[in-house]
Amino acid sequence: MERYNLEGPPLLGELPIPPPLTPLEFKDEMDRGAVAVDTRTPPAFGGAHIKGSYSIWLEGLPTYAGWVLSYKNPILLVLESSANLEKAVRYLVRLGYDAIAGYLRGGISAWYDSGFTVEHLGLSTVHELKQKLDSRTDVLVLDVRDDNEWREGHIKDALHIYVGQLQSRLSEIPRDRPLSIVCNVGYRASLAASILLRASYPNVCCDVLGSMRAWSIKEFPMTKE
Repeated sequence: MERYNLEGPPLLGELPIPPPLTPLEFKDEMDRGAVAVDTRTPPAFGGAHIKGSYSIWLEGLPTYAGWVLSYKNPILLVLESSANLEKAVRYLVRLGYDAIAGYLRGGISAWYDSGFTVEHLGLSTVHELKQKLDSRTDVLVLDVRDDNEWREGHIKDALHIYVGQLQSRLSEIPRDRPLSIVCNVGYRASLAASILLRASYPNVCCDVLGSMRAWSIKEFPMTKE
């Protein structure tokens, strides 16, 4: 990405057309080192996803793929619909990711219909999070927004690490406390949760739906300290 920023991106000719893969073929590619990127919405990812996959919603690929994906590993796609394939490929190729090994034919339902296991991510609301904090439940709020958003107001005692830096700062996040993850509306929080799950964090308890926007609308307490 740095080279492309300095020299400009290569001109796009015809886009590569990744093949549709059966669940078994998809799994075999993962076993050989390919990385799965789930481009569905956070609630869909939370409901069921392939273990080890990143949660990067479709329109988030141009901004966030470069923060977490390596250029060394082929990429596999889990799509909401095959109609999203061209857009996903275009976003990735523009970032220099042209080793796209394929996409899961039939989507996530084909995966679990084939008997392969799925992973879940707990989802909660701001009401549930506030109740936990008010009752002094031992939950750590991880805020993955950028510095400007954080300074505008955040939940007291939250841990702040920007989602783009999270993968390189995992040592700062305790493994022995339940984690509730917030961002602006929940999309980056889902990416953050997927990073933690990939790193085998045992207490990723929830992605907070609506996140800080919903928290602010409900006029729940925030601090600017």
